[in-house]
Amino acid sequence: MAELSDQVVKFLSEGTRTAVLSWVAKDGRPLSAPVWFLVDDGELVFNTGKETAKGRALARDPRVVLCIHDDNPPFSFVQVQGVATISEEPDDLLDVATRTGGRYMGADRAEEFGRRNGVPGELVVRVKPTKVHAGFDVAD
Repeated sequence: MAELSDQVVKFLSEGTRTAVLSWVAKDGRPLSAPVWFLVDDGELVFNTGKETAKGRALARDPRVVLCIHDDNPPFSFVQVQGVATISEEPDDLLDVATRTGGRYMGADRAEEFGRRNGVPGELVVRVKPTKVHAGFDVAD
């Protein structure tokens, strides 16, 4: 397993960068979608619906890639390859949904997004890194 360096964690935790999650569809096609995420205890964590393409795919095959980038010069990115675990535990759902809502929508709306997204039918997805590739200030 790979670990997230302090520099990578700092980059991933700044502002409201969105990750692009990639997975393999049942028929073998590669698919991608944006996700809001948190860094939590060395893992990338996000919510998704159990019956979404992401949710169904992760239940079938937990291998994923997340790519997070800064499209402002001098440009940087982090790619995290990993293995996802999924949970429907109610307290974890509410916690992750609330913290994610706070990060992306502001502290004043955190509880609102927690109540909306931390409900039955949603999943908590935790991605344990197996490989991390990063490029910082690539245009310098």
